[in-house]
Amino acid sequence: MYIKPGTMLGLLGGGQLGRMFTVAAQQMGYRVTVLDPAAESPAGSIAEHHLQADYLDDDALDELGSTCAAVTIEFENVPAQALRYLARRCIVSPDAESVSIVQNRIREKLFLAENGFPVGPFAVIHDGQNLPWVDVSLFPGILKSSQSGYDGKGQIRIEHADILPEAFTALGNKPCVLEKRLSLTREISVVLARDNLDQVTFFPVPENRHKQGILDMSIIPATLSDGVIEKAREIARQIAIRLNYAGILCVEFFVLDDDQILVNEIAPRPHNSGHYSLNACVTSQFEQQVRILCGLPHGSTRLVQEAAVMTNILGDLWKNGEPDWNRILCHPQTKLHLYGKRAAKPGRKMGHFTVLANTVEEALQQTARIRQDLQF
Repeated sequence: MYIKPGTMLGLLGGGQLGRMFTVAAQQMGYRVTVLDPAAESPAGSIAEHHLQADYLDDDALDELGSTCAAVTIEFENVPAQALRYLARRCIVSPDAESVSIVQNRIREKLFLAENGFPVGPFAVIHDGQNLPWVDVSLFPGILKSSQSGYDGKGQIRIEHADILPEAFTALGNKPCVLEKRLSLTREISVVLARDNLDQVTFFPVPENRHKQGILDMSIIPATLSDGVIEKAREIARQIAIRLNYAGILCVEFFVLDDDQILVNEIAPRPHNSGHYSLNACVTSQFEQQVRILCGLPHGSTRLVQEAAVMTNILGDLWKNGEPDWNRILCHPQTKLHLYGKRAAKPGRKMGHFTVLANTVEEALQQTARIRQDLQF
């Protein structure tokens, strides 16, 4: 179904991913209504309409479903129940069933394992009674809450089994997944777009570097063999098919010493590691999200520059006041994106910058100079 420009699109969630979706939609002639509980949000502040309400508020969902031709999400913790409710009134992409799987770490891990996708060793812990039976070979490990964890939140590193009960209590005695910590050479991600006709388009694969559980940098393209890249893309494509997924999907991978790859997590939305596409690709992940939602042809994902490095800007940089953005903007091959958040807090993503260059080495060197100037 083709949705014409000028039509209102709906968005559940008002964060920075929603802001970038809204900009892309407006550039293509669409209007956007954002449903978000917060009085102020990065997306709600620029959308044509902001519904300030809970995601399960029937009146707000009725208004969204009756005024919007199609609705999408900007983060995975939107209640699947809200998506099912909206699907009776308008197009919803991705659908409730696929989102309900990947928004819960237990369901996600079991989906991957039961469908034969490669994952690292893990155990599901439903309650305290499971703790004595956890396999000691999973230590050292990482205990992750099954719901609402992101950017290092909702997870605790555990060196040995004796600490497990304490960690489980610290996470609220709620269902968790325990994952064995592995020796990695790299972390990469595959961002793809899939439509209802099973057409799939891939973005260039980045190498991702994290600090304290938060993505720090994405380096494009990842310096891996074509075989590893193609294997990761095929696994991601099969995951999208098994989920019957339509929209933008990100699959994060661990790369081990022998070039073995394991699925880490799935995100049913545009992803932080795909932000480089705003400047480095013919079509960004957000424009592609609009295209898929509206039944339009996929845009080219070709790189317009040979290499790029995207770096997150966290609220920690505001410790001495707002940074001097001239230290970024004085470099003509560097693009700055700020998300319009009022309060800068440590660990909070406030924006990002992307360095475009002819080689990865050149992009990394320029990034290092900027980080030094800004005292990252």
